[in-house]
Amino acid sequence: MNTKESFSDLTYADQVHMAEGELSAFIRAVTELFGPEQAKFSAEDWLDESELIDSPPRSTSRDWRAVTVAASARLANRVNAGAHDRSFAAVRDVINSSR
Repeated sequence: MNTKESFSDLTYADQVHMAEGELSAFIRAVTELFGPEQAKFSAEDWLDESELIDSPPRSTSRDWRAVTVAASARLANRVNAGAHDRSFAAVRDVINSSR
């Protein structure tokens, strides 16, 4: 086996392991704080964001925390939009009941 090839495979395996750990921790936290439905959406967001980062897929280093931060921003937007929708609906219900 070529030494360079085995190093590359090891580096790739290390990156996969780090990505799995980062994604797993993120999903556990989202599930605990926001429930399983948001965790499902957030897992999809995390995977989408992992495809958008600038480094090549077999790069020796990728910033998995940056992927988590970007997926967290999507979660925050989704949760805030839902809260806004609920607030708007509550105001609308109050207005309609006073007519």
